Amino acid sequence: MKKILLSVVAACAVSAVAPAFAADMPAKAVKAPVVAAPSPWDIAFGAAIMNDYMWRGITQSGHKPSVAAYFEPRYNITPNLQLYAGIAGESIKFANGAAAEIDFYGGIRPTFGPLALDFGVWYYYYPGGNSTYSLNGVVTTAIADASFYEVYGKAAWTVTDWFTLGGYVQYTPSYLGTGAPGTYYAGTAKFTAPGTWLPNDIGMYVSGEVGRQMLGSVDVDNWVYTVSADLPDYTTWNVGLGFTWKVFTLDLRYSGTDLSKENCFILTGDPGAGVGGSVSTLNAGGNTSKWCGDTFIAKLSADLTLGSLK
Repeated sequence: MKKILLSVVAACAVSAVAPAFAADMPAKAVKAPVVAAPSPWDIAFGAAIMNDYMWRGITQSGHKPSVAAYFEPRYNITPNLQLYAGIAGESIKFANGAAAEIDFYGGIRPTFGPLALDFGVWYYYYPGGNSTYSLNGVVTTAIADASFYEVYGKAAWTVTDWFTLGGYVQYTPSYLGTGAPGTYYAGTAKFTAPGTWLPNDIGMYVSGEVGRQMLGSVDVDNWVYTVSADLPDYTTWNVGLGFTWKVFTLDLRYSGTDLSKENCFILTGDPGAGVGGSVSTLNAGGNTSKWCGDTFIAKLSADLTLGSLK
């Protein structure tokens, strides 16, 4: 009994001292998990195939199918200010024989709440052009290098989650290498259907654009032109319905202009032009072209960013 009593006393003594030892031991610091700051860098890229490559109401591919791709690095200075530069390419069919358009571009995109702005410069490079081509069996002069650049400013205002209004202006001192200055301005609108309208994460939108291309006088120092005259101004429009699923977009669009067939020839030099049209200063042969007529465009594209893959 005495041994049992001593054991109980000893156990109580140890238990009373143990907390003091524990309190004297240094506390072990618990490190908070390190969360890496999001990288300011990102890259957008994508590709597309279409039955016709239309640009401001004028076919760039002779009303034939075209493929396109782009690569665009981006740097976010702040969440509301982005720098970007990119390269893009499209297959084309020009009168001078050029078969590719290579685009180099860059700019800055500031955002102020629902207002998104975009300012930059775009260079259109058309390699492989020739100074002559055959038109109705006659050898005709052409601008071998139709490359040119534009500066631009764009704005998009998100009115609601489903409706956006926009507009933009682009200017070049030499439209398609003609020496004629050009200004293009347009207004846009887009309705995006609520996500509950379609099943299986399929999105839908309706969008449209109305634009005006203003062009000045050609450069008579360019040996293609023997007289100075204004290139024709024109209005263009398009309206379309699109469907999205994950990274894919199917855009079905109708495009048109108010260009006459004679003025369409002046702007395109269409090697398949018809004859018998009205004669003018820059169209002495009265040639006519269908490259600016009303057209239906179906385009399937895939667009994604590196950030979306993480």
